Amino acid sequence: MILAGANVASQPRIRKILIVDDHAVMRQGLAKLLSDETDLQVCGEAENAPDALKAIGRLKPDLVIVDISLTGRTGIELIRDIRRDHPDVYVLVLSMHDETIYSDRALRAGARGYIMKQEGGKVVVEAIRKVLAGQVYLSEKMTAKFFDRISGGFRAADSPLEILSDREMEVFQLIGDGLTTRQIAEQLCLSMKTVEVHRDHIKRKLSLKDGTALVRYAIRWAETEKIA
Repeated sequence: MILAGANVASQPRIRKILIVDDHAVMRQGLAKLLSDETDLQVCGEAENAPDALKAIGRLKPDLVIVDISLTGRTGIELIRDIRRDHPDVYVLVLSMHDETIYSDRALRAGARGYIMKQEGGKVVVEAIRKVLAGQVYLSEKMTAKFFDRISGGFRAADSPLEILSDREMEVFQLIGDGLTTRQIAEQLCLSMKTVEVHRDHIKRKLSLKDGTALVRYAIRWAETEKIA
């Protein structure tokens, strides 16, 4: 009996993971990758923010893997919701979106790590384990940038979009997706006037002369993101 108890005690605790991504193939591929890890278990999947919040309440995962692009509420908004409603649940972002633009936004929202989808499975598992251990995971590039910032060093912005606020970035992304001002207002639950104000701020910050230039810039950026 003592030996049996010792064996049970020596077994690693299985940590539960919820995957949130609006692409079924991505969810399935990630679940397959994690199925080889004896101490990690995918307890559920969700394709949007409302379903994710319901699943967290029901399944009590230790960690939620979140994509930035989700139908309806964005991944950044979902991270804020998780931090507010489930502060003990870790969040790791796994996204195709440029880390130089989104990693800082994700961490400020409450995520504990950011990893690009182009990374290999070994790096993904490493990031998951690091976050579950209570640490923060960032790429070497973003870690160096972070330490430059807190040490007072100067580093030029990798992208002009870094100067946009989180809400301005959401509006910019939706412009790039081809949405009108009215559609953006409906999706973000804002007034059309507020969206127009954000558009004006974006134009000024990016030194764009008019709305047409803004739309062209946003669409080109969106196409580049899809290729990446």
